[in-house]
Amino acid sequence: MSNKHIEVLEEVVIKFAGDSGDGMQLTGGQFTNTAALFGNDLGTFPDFPAEIRAPQGTVAGVSGYQLNFGSKEIFTPGDKCDVLVAMNAAALKVNLYNLKKGGIIIANTAGFDTKNLKLSGYEKNPIEDGSLEGFNLIKVDVTRMTRDATEDIQLGIKEKDRCKNMFVLGFLYWMFDRPLENTINFINGKFSKLAEVREANLRALKAGYNYGDTTETFTTRYHVEKAKMEPGTYRNIMGNQALTLGMVAAAQKSGLPLFLGAYPITPASEILHELAKYKNFGIRTFQAEDEIAAICSAIGASFGGSLGATTTSGPGMALKIEAMGLAVMLEIPLLICNIQRGGPSTGLPTKTEQADLLQALYGRNGECPMPVVAAKSPADCFYAVFEAVRIAVQHMTPVILLSDGYIANGAEPWKYPSSSDLEEIKVAFAKPMENGEKFMPYSRDEKLARPWAVPGTKGLEHRIGGLEKANITGNISYEPENHEFMVKLREEKVERIADYIPLQVLDSGPDKGELLILGWGGTYGSIKAAAKDLQDEGYKVAHAHLRHLKPFPKNLGELLNNYDKVIIPEINNGQLVKVIRDKYMIPAIAFNKIQGLPIMKAELVSAIKELIG
Repeated sequence: MSNKHIEVLEEVVIKFAGDSGDGMQLTGGQFTNTAALFGNDLGTFPDFPAEIRAPQGTVAGVSGYQLNFGSKEIFTPGDKCDVLVAMNAAALKVNLYNLKKGGIIIANTAGFDTKNLKLSGYEKNPIEDGSLEGFNLIKVDVTRMTRDATEDIQLGIKEKDRCKNMFVLGFLYWMFDRPLENTINFINGKFSKLAEVREANLRALKAGYNYGDTTETFTTRYHVEKAKMEPGTYRNIMGNQALTLGMVAAAQKSGLPLFLGAYPITPASEILHELAKYKNFGIRTFQAEDEIAAICSAIGASFGGSLGATTTSGPGMALKIEAMGLAVMLEIPLLICNIQRGGPSTGLPTKTEQADLLQALYGRNGECPMPVVAAKSPADCFYAVFEAVRIAVQHMTPVILLSDGYIANGAEPWKYPSSSDLEEIKVAFAKPMENGEKFMPYSRDEKLARPWAVPGTKGLEHRIGGLEKANITGNISYEPENHEFMVKLREEKVERIADYIPLQVLDSGPDKGELLILGWGGTYGSIKAAAKDLQDEGYKVAHAHLRHLKPFPKNLGELLNNYDKVIIPEINNGQLVKVIRDKYMIPAIAFNKIQGLPIMKAELVSAIKELIG
């Protein structure tokens, strides 16, 4: 080790890529956890195949995991990669375009045999024909060396080959001056009852590390210092995990039992799995037979005085529409989480998109207004869902929370909040009727919220259902004037929430200037990074990011008019931009990307420079 030169870097972007069975998500996750424990800031982007069990060795079956870690503040998983781990030819073919010139390729030579080359569509072997000139190509027979390291362990070849991701991980730990202890502890815990499997993975991990340490080919290692972060206790967290913890915290702060009715769907399923772990908090989870049963069970829970919630993605939202209308008519609190993915129909199940905004705002029959809240990053899911629950409970309305596949599966360091940092969510149930008083289920307070009447409470009997209700009494009404009045009343109730949410603030930049970048959802990191680069170059550019999409903050129109131009980047064909143009009558400019991939910082910077001139 004394003969190796160590180069200090500010940030590094690594892409792990291979077949879906090569363990790239696990490898990337372990490197991420180690970087987080070391104290680096980071951002990740897992990239899954869109098909279940796509043919091995094909480009359709490539699974990837991108990690950007550094000693400075990290906003995105990175535009271009510094290092590409290619476990086979298909992994190289899919990801080479995204590797920086001069970047490092770590190629598993066993994955570039005749069969793999044919399956991936290569006519010549790219690691032998000189086509990778300009890159730092490191050829390692990972498969053979893993088998050598596990030679005397009583496992089959397939089981031994599954350890080759640990060999790669060990080599990268050596290359980037990272300790093995965290992953050793992980392996010991995961395979505590499988001694041979545990030993095979440990040997492969250490063999990869020692390979870098003892081979004279590698004369340079790289070191990334700790990031300067606000003091506190941190953990590495993914968006769906943060959303789950936010639901638990909201239930505790409201004093309400939490019920989740859900049907498994990518990329929302993990919320159901995670929440099921917290039964000790009085939480009930129910895997329903379909999306309609899932939301109807949650409606029943809310009607009964619990905090009802349901989780899904775009196709599931389409199936829940009628029941969502019922929840609006009943005016009960309900949390509906939509973890967006590429569509329409089944679309791109494992690829990110934010194309369900118009569905969230308008996608129901009749006039059916609902508040909409959006998370902007993995850690922010905690606070966004907490806010969504607060609105639902205090304004007696179903609320849609929008996340997406990029946020749900991405990870970043999250500073633990303490319980005292979180506001209480005040809940008021209707009280029993006394002295012969008659309960009026649609009487309203200053928020226009109706009483939350728990079944079985004395004197609170009232009629429920999806037919139009008469004002105050809640009786069924077919009167034309009453229907128009109730439609406008329900809309006003949602719009009045603007009196109880924060005013819109700038994330960065001048109060007035040449251009405002207005964003929502998972574009946050890319926009923030692009705005910072432009501001550093002297451009009068500002960035504002929306959490509340219905209603908008009360000062949003005034803020928009402080800039010569407004650009709205979205991972869709232009949805928020339509709403902004309609509501505020400004010529907002759309910047759209619809490839199942996040917007890159460089793409946005280039577009804004061209726009400003």
